[in-house]
Amino acid sequence: MTTSAQQPLETLGWTLSEWCQQQRAGGGLERLQTLLEALNATDDTAWITLLSSSDLAEQWQQLEHADAQGARLPLWGVPIAVKDNIDVVGFSTTAACPAAAYTPSADASVIRQLRSLGAIIVGKTNLDQFATGLVGTRSPYGAVPNSVDSRYVSGGSSSGSASVVARGLVPLALGTDTAGSGRVPAGFNNIIGLKPTRGRLSTNGVLPACRSIDCVSIFALSVEDAEFAAQLLSVYDADDAYSRQNPYTAPVDFSSTPRFGVPDTLRFFGDTQAQAAFEQALERLRGLGVELVEIPSEPFDTLAEQLYQGPWVAERTAALETLLREQPEAIDPSVREIVAQGHRYSAVDAYRAEYRRAELKQRIDTLLAPLDAMVVPTSPTIRTIAEMAEQPIAYNAQFGTYTNFTNLADLSALALPADFRADGLPAGITLIAPAWHDTALAAFGKRWQRALALPLGATQRPYTQTRPALPEANVASDAVTLAVVGAHLTGMPLNYQLTQRNATLLEQTTTAARYRLYALSNTTPPKPGLARAAAQQAGAEIVVELWQVPLARFGEFVAEVPAPLGIGNVELADGRWVKGFMCEAVAQQDAEDITAYGGWRAFQEKA
Repeated sequence: MTTSAQQPLETLGWTLSEWCQQQRAGGGLERLQTLLEALNATDDTAWITLLSSSDLAEQWQQLEHADAQGARLPLWGVPIAVKDNIDVVGFSTTAACPAAAYTPSADASVIRQLRSLGAIIVGKTNLDQFATGLVGTRSPYGAVPNSVDSRYVSGGSSSGSASVVARGLVPLALGTDTAGSGRVPAGFNNIIGLKPTRGRLSTNGVLPACRSIDCVSIFALSVEDAEFAAQLLSVYDADDAYSRQNPYTAPVDFSSTPRFGVPDTLRFFGDTQAQAAFEQALERLRGLGVELVEIPSEPFDTLAEQLYQGPWVAERTAALETLLREQPEAIDPSVREIVAQGHRYSAVDAYRAEYRRAELKQRIDTLLAPLDAMVVPTSPTIRTIAEMAEQPIAYNAQFGTYTNFTNLADLSALALPADFRADGLPAGITLIAPAWHDTALAAFGKRWQRALALPLGATQRPYTQTRPALPEANVASDAVTLAVVGAHLTGMPLNYQLTQRNATLLEQTTTAARYRLYALSNTTPPKPGLARAAAQQAGAEIVVELWQVPLARFGEFVAEVPAPLGIGNVELADGRWVKGFMCEAVAQQDAEDITAYGGWRAFQEKA
């Protein structure tokens, strides 16, 4: 349900960049008060609790004080929704079970980070109880309807978070994703669902579902917004035993002709419209230059089954053991049936399952190694709320066909909107890649969203690239941009030194018109030397390729650069400065000046 038709919200459907710009321009507190008044005036099952006016005023005062002290606040006054299994001071944490509700004494780590960046948590959102479900109907606070067609499910468990973003009420919402809870609702509501690498975002202060594989996920209207939020929240947390340091060894983009794996057996459970939508998405990918490669589905399917049909379900039992023993009637019947299964397994069963998981992960890693990513339907089908009541567990299991294996295999994932089905319902695809490939997935996701230019969520607002720029994130870059001029160019003898380190080609461009190029003597393979022209010399633009080298691989690459070459700073024709190959002046004395050729490739072709 949207806000009152009599008083439409000015902010409805604003992206993160629009919120950032408008809040900084003034009137931010009044804008948020208007939003809260509109939300309180509706009967909306997506929300469990909303921020009070008095708490909003207090938080705004704190925000103004922090701003006056010079704090960096890229999310100044931006309203954000949070799934109600994540602790937020000032709100009860219910996990959609009133009997288990408690008042947290501290913010979850991700909430503390959001507040420090200027965000305002405007409410806690509904979910499948204890984050157990992919449907959005297992809650005493009511079923959350699909934002496009209210007869259908919203998907879960992060149902409320997906709904409020899809309807344009807030630009960002946090969910969690253990078995697909941050992706299935995105697919069902035509929005972005970013499931980061496990451990990239802290789960400290998150009520666990399966603690060892839980992830905090992000919903947004655009890939840019989701990626920006993920960058801001990617902070190693020593208080979270499952937090991980980014090794910065993964590529930050795919090549211009990526290779995506597609499972050789695709199941849609008789939903021909879902199948047709996915086939159309594959054609879209081919049109973007993607090579599609068939890969065996068996290891993914087998691993997916482990999450609910084996000892892994005992992790959910461990999280709810006291409630299950003392107040089983307080738990949703479908959730209780699932969680109680954990008592059937022994420690021996658990270890055997872990051995099997490791074997399947190794096979999956081998299959994905030669590929940029894997592409799957976000869900193979969708069901009405009425249908879900008839077969709550069987239909839920269908939704997890292409999501359940992801965290068990330690993969990153990005759910993207695709062309709508013939019946007008959203259909989504998910890109899946190894751990820490989040940035590369987002880079392609932006290309995908620009190409389709679908309306944003359920708002009917058009996707546009002309919206205001996001604030500066001020986070460490995942890669170093390197200008290469000779033997490391694409197709040249030393290009492998880049590609074997997961470097990706960004673009071909030219230097500023201040450089000279020399063919060096006695180098194997033949190499050029780039040098900035002396004041009395005429310079020229020299063709270079820009490569993005993963940050942690840059040092070992530089260690292989032989004298008289080195890495310095190179000015490009558009005014940018990047790292690049430079040549010692002494080597230029017996070298051939080939500046007139404008680049190493042209010189070699004419030599």
